[in-house]
Formats: sequence, structure tokens, C-alpha cells
Amino acid sequence: MTERQAGQGGGTLQHHLLAVKEGSRRFENAFQGVARMILDDEIEKVVVNGKTTYDFKIFRSGRKHVIGMYDEINSFVSFVKDASEGGSSKEMAYVLVGEPGNGKTFFVEFLCAKYREFLSRSENRKYTFQFNGLDKLGSFGRISTIESQTYEDPMILAMNLFETPDQSREYLATQGFSDAEVEVLYENYRPMGACSSYIWNDIRAYTGGDIDKMFEFIRIVPVPLTESLGTVTGKYAAKDKITSSAVDLLGEESIQRLLHITDTNNPYRFDLRRGALARVAGGGIHFSDEIYKNKKDLVQVYLGVIQNRMIEIDGYKWPIDSLIIATSNNAEFNRFLAEKEEAPIVDRCRICYVSHNTNYLMQDQLTGYAIGSETKTTLMREDLHQDPNLNYAASVSVILSRLPRSEKLTSVETMKLAAGEVAGEKSIKALAEVIDTLNQDPDITKRFGQKGLGQRNLGRAVQLLGENSETNEGRCMVAYDIFRAVERVILDYVSDAHDRAKYLEDLKVAKGLYRERVMTEMFNAYMDEPYAIRKDVMNYVNMIIGVDAENLGPDKMWKYKDPQDVEVQGPAE
Repeated sequence: MTERQAGQGGGTLQHHLLAVKEGSRRFENAFQGVARMILDDEIEKVVVNGKTTYDFKIFRSGRKHVIGMYDEINSFVSFVKDASEGGSSKEMAYVLVGEPGNGKTFFVEFLCAKYREFLSRSENRKYTFQFNGLDKLGSFGRISTIESQTYEDPMILAMNLFETPDQSREYLATQGFSDAEVEVLYENYRPMGACSSYIWNDIRAYTGGDIDKMFEFIRIVPVPLTESLGTVTGKYAAKDKITSSAVDLLGEESIQRLLHITDTNNPYRFDLRRGALARVAGGGIHFSDEIYKNKKDLVQVYLGVIQNRMIEIDGYKWPIDSLIIATSNNAEFNRFLAEKEEAPIVDRCRICYVSHNTNYLMQDQLTGYAIGSETKTTLMREDLHQDPNLNYAASVSVILSRLPRSEKLTSVETMKLAAGEVAGEKSIKALAEVIDTLNQDPDITKRFGQKGLGQRNLGRAVQLLGENSETNEGRCMVAYDIFRAVERVILDYVSDAHDRAKYLEDLKVAKGLYRERVMTEMFNAYMDEPYAIRKDVMNYVNMIIGVDAENLGPDKMWKYKDPQDVEVQGPAE
């Protein structure tokens, strides 16, 4: 077999062992892989809300990347790093809890996409093994090829080649691994899954224990990385109580296999790939969306899987290697906590409370996501002009709703300090004290940035602006109109009366900031600031001073049409 052929198909077990020994292939668990992916990329120190934290650049790459979420990302990286070093995190799931529309699911899906991209590189690729020629054994009917159901790494097979662990260690030593290297490998030791172990014993009995003949039944193959197959990174979304069952996670007995298999004790009669967990069991990421919406028996399944890292059906066991990440909204999580008998599952989860973005300068990019990058058009397919201050007006409107009230700081001061700007005499320490005080509150929703208008609400406001008749008639998305759209969203989608009243007050403050910004830009234009004519006058002063032109009045001003109501106006006041 040539190196090229071996590289493409995976090759023999001996070739794989040699590649691991040389470092061209890797044997690591899911936590080590994710930690290496994040920590090998660029890391930068930043100051957020008066505290120094780290910014992991892998989350800032790509056209549509994660914005903000500094504390949450730091928490996640620490969790994965601790698990990769054998800490208590390896027996836990990581759960993101927060308001709808604050980026929880987006963060997890972005991480999964990056992990697939990371594993697609040849030096990071995951491999598994197939058993071939099984029709010779006689008890498998017409089934000739069986792939490891949980995508076990070939090194797991190598550590379980013989009936005793010592013999397997000795074999690895004959393949060039030193005692220290063998010890490192065995830190990630786990037994083979029930069906792989059963088949391997059948092969041992058929060959009379001749290891060279046994190797003829083994072929190393790369793990498929296709997103739609749910391999390596898989998602399980909470379903309703009738359609969901443990089968969706664990798998079930397969009728097709029973037609071939003569030995009813053979664990291969269970089809594990029918479940979501087996497809990510070979060093992948399992994403459970809205985990606490699942019915109780499914949550109990998760309890066993999280703690033991094991798929268990009818007493048969398949060890798995997965990073388990979940999301939940505050309401479902609080309801789950109220049921005291469910305490063990929460005890097995590392809870991270995800706040909304509170930096209005960063919100600029998030608002850009909501507005969209494509050229906007009216319902009549005419080009739709965007007010240059539309993004600012929308960003300020939602950011102010996310900032809790405080006696020490006004909402505008809090907003400016949270963005790292100067706010009069108030310092960043004042904001840090406010945040510390708020974060002592046992009610999560009262903590800094935990409540407010989310990204989905902002998207709705932009939609309302787009369908507005004035926007279509005037062919312009005017910034001032976004306030009416946000007000409509608050009235229609915010159910709590106290929150609704606060958001409407915040909206008045946002209008004031918008007016202030327009006046500042007008002033800059008239004061002949550099580039002011190009930046501001062209956008806001809808009049032109005419020189030596006909039909002008004594004020030398041209009349103009208002782009929204198309009425002829005189010179702007």
C-alpha cells in the first residue's frame, strides 16, 4: 500500500499506529481537540466593563462571527481546558442559559462549524475502523462489513487488541512506543463498545487468536465530516412529549439486522446510529437545544450520559467521547429548578448565564446582521436608501432596554461606560461597582444585561420598518421611523407590564440621543469640519445654495421635495 492510498483510506492499523507515533495523526479526546483548536489561535487581552479578560480570535473570524460574549467565551474555554486536563468538567455538560435572542444557539453552531473546519485538516482528521469479511464467520448472514457504531478511534482498538491490558501494552511497545508514550495513550483509555468487542472476540475465535490473521479483518477509515449526517457535530432539538423518546438519543433494536444475525445475544442487533449520541461519540460535540424542555425520562437519559459518558441499552454499554453543550431559556430553567427531584441533572451541568450585548459600538455589527448585507429594495423593486444613522438609532434603542436602572448612573452614562467611552465625571469603576452589586441578586433576570430587547426583536423592528408605507413611498429607511417600529415590537411582544413601561421610557431616551447626534453632525457641517460636507451635509441638509441660477428667491435657496411625503419644502430651518 502506498502512502497516498494509506492517507486517503486510512490504511492498516499498523500504518495508523506509525502515523500517531510520528505525529502526523492524533489521538486525543473531544475536550483536548476543542481546547487545542481555540488555544492554538490568536489570544488578545481586552478590558470589558472595567475588568481585564481574554478575547479568543477564533470566535471573531468569518463573515458572520460572534460579537461580544467575552465572559461567556472565557467561561467556556476554561471549562473545556479543565476537562482536557482531566478535571471535574469532563463529567459535566456545559449549559448556556439566557433570554431568547441573545446568541446562545448561534454561539454553539458557530463553534461546531469551526470544529468541523478544524477536523477537515489532514493533521487533525478523525479515524475509525471497519470489520471486513464478516460473512466468513457464519453468524452474520449477508452482513460482510461493519463499521464501529460509535466511531471509535483505532487507538481504542489497539489498546484492546488482546484479552488482557498488559498484552496490548506489550504490543504497542513492539510498534515503537516508549513506556512514557504508552502511559500518555492510556490516559484516554476506554473499553471497546459492546458490539465492537463482541465482533473482535468472534474474529479471535475464528482465527484461533492469530493476531496477523485478525488484522486482515480490520480496515482504518476516516470519519465522515458531513454536517447533514450529524457526525462529529450533532444537534438534538427538544421535541414534544409524544414524538420524543430515548430512541432519538440512544438508538434501538434493528429489525433488518435481526434478519441476518443468527446469534440473538449479539449487541450489533442494536442500531446506535439511529440515535444522535452515537454519531458524535468519536470525539465530537453533542448540542442539545433547549435541554430542559425535554420530558423527564429523556432528561434522565442525559443524566446517565453526562455522568458516565456511556450509551447503555439492555445492559450493553458503549463508551462515548463527546463534549456535551446545551442551551435553555430562563423560564424553562427556573421551572426545572423548582422541581427539586431534578437536582441531580443540574448538579451535573456547568451553568453559564448568557447576557445580552450591552456595548452599543459592538451592537453596530449585530444591527448590521439584522438589517442584512444585501441591497434593500422597495416592494416595487426600486432601490431603497438607508439613512446613515439607521444603525445607530436601532442599536441605541435596544442597548438602552438591556441596561438596568441604577441610582449611581443614568442610563446614558451606563451606556457610554459599557462601551468604554467617557461619561462626564463618572469613571469605569462606578460601572464595575453597579455590575458587582446587580450580579449579587439571586434573581438572574435582574443582573446586568440579562433582560432587554433581543436580536430577534431587533429583526422584527427592521421588518416593520421595511413594510412601512412611508418607507416604500419615500424609498428611504429613515432612522427616525425605527423608533415607531421598536415601539410596536415592545407593545406586541413584551408581555410583562413593568418591562414594557421601562422599555418605552428607554425609547424616549434613545430618541433624544438620535436628535443630539443629528444636531452635532449639522453643527460639524456648518463649522466647516474636514469632510463634514461629504459626510453630513449630503446626508441631512436637503437644500442647495444656488449661485447665478435662475428662478431663485432673494435667499438664494432652492426649494426641495421631502423624500417621505413628497411635499415641496422651503429652506430648512
